[in-house]
Amino acid sequence: MGLRRSGKSSIQKVVFHKVSPNETLFLESTNKIVKDDISNSSFVQFQIWDIPGQIDFFDAAFDSEYIFGGCGALIFVIDAQDDYMEALSRLQMAVTRAHKINESIKFEVFIHKVDGLSDDNKIETQRDILQRATDELNDAGMDNIHLSFHLTSIYDHSIFEAFSKVVQKLIPQLAVLENLLDIVISNSKIEKAFLFDVVSKIYIATDSSPVDMQCYELCCDMIDVVIDMSCIYGVRDIFLSRARDDGAFDNESASFIKLNSGTVLFLREVNKHLALVCILREDGCENRGIIQYNFKCFRAAIQEVFVARNKQANKSTGHPQMDLLVNGQNDDELDSDEATQTNGGAMASGHGLLNGSLLQDDD
Repeated sequence: MGLRRSGKSSIQKVVFHKVSPNETLFLESTNKIVKDDISNSSFVQFQIWDIPGQIDFFDAAFDSEYIFGGCGALIFVIDAQDDYMEALSRLQMAVTRAHKINESIKFEVFIHKVDGLSDDNKIETQRDILQRATDELNDAGMDNIHLSFHLTSIYDHSIFEAFSKVVQKLIPQLAVLENLLDIVISNSKIEKAFLFDVVSKIYIATDSSPVDMQCYELCCDMIDVVIDMSCIYGVRDIFLSRARDDGAFDNESASFIKLNSGTVLFLREVNKHLALVCILREDGCENRGIIQYNFKCFRAAIQEVFVARNKQANKSTGHPQMDLLVNGQNDDELDSDEATQTNGGAMASGHGLLNGSLLQDDD
């Protein structure tokens, strides 16, 4: 939601339809609800409703219960380069009315088009909008509602990071995914790991360490490189027509890229639309076999999460139990040269068990 010309449709086109930011200058203003089905992977499955800014959908002529009753997150876009007093008034009205219909909605505010502002102006604008929005909700007696604010622009990766944080709030299995990534990096000498939706470049999970914007941008660029290279060299000519439909990114896609700084980027496909992208130092590549093996354990665990989620879709039993990948410090203390193993799956660290054989580090 948001006022007219605030950038709602441009955001949707850039993030989910690979439209160049410059091409969005020619988009016409939206005059009706536009529904967009996003079902790229087993986790990223939702609908985006682009609601025109000039229409009040809380009017009696519209079914507000239908529009907001099943809504998971409401994103309100504010043009940071325009006068935002009217936008704040509309934000307060939308939040209070939507919350009365559905108390579980996550409210996200995108302070958009900040590419035209200096760093100081960005901070000042965000602080001013946050303060005014909070005051208006308090005055309306809705101080129990939490708003999340994001500085965004379609001309950099900030819009992808903001959408990543929104999507993560809609994934019940997020804690499980983060725990699995923590286990992977702690046993593989990896500094940072992201689980990406390849199509949109939204990361649906990352490990518990803070996200550095430059690292995220590097990972996004790596995905672009791998997909472009796969489309050029990854399929035979006789399969080109099918490849255009299915994509050349398959379950064997993998890449190691070494940068001049000594940083190494590692990508492995998890399923057709998900990829694990890791950042590690050059010396970590000496254990490439262990990294590959641990990735297989991670991929098996992710599949277990898929299965468990489908089985428990209509139940509220908490996080599904993971059997193929467990923390090395679970019930018993393990030495750093031992592996955690359960049901035939193991996470290797230095030395590990692989189908009864010893997976040994050359060092």
